[in-house]
Amino acid sequence: MKLAVIKTGGKQYIVSAGTKLKLEKLAPTKGDEVTFEQVLLTDDGAKITLGKPMLDGVKVTAKRVKDARHPKITVVKYKNKTRYRVKRGHRQPYTEVEITGGF
Repeated sequence: MKLAVIKTGGKQYIVSAGTKLKLEKLAPTKGDEVTFEQVLLTDDGAKITLGKPMLDGVKVTAKRVKDARHPKITVVKYKNKTRYRVKRGHRQPYTEVEITGGF
């Protein structure tokens, strides 16, 4: 089983072909193809290749599935005896991708 560790959005993900990920929102690109060039590690079942810190010439390709937002969370701030109340909501945008291979 081939797998790789990629870095995007300040986080690291273990991926293999067919994996679906919800990542920090990615910038728009032409078409649905997304390429991750920051690959930290690859494993083809027999050999593990580790970068220092990144592997040169290795890319992981993915297909953009959708751009959406996570469910709303409510943030409440309250201080007693001072009549201070603030209620805010937040929905974090994300991009869902499906790994197609390339490693």
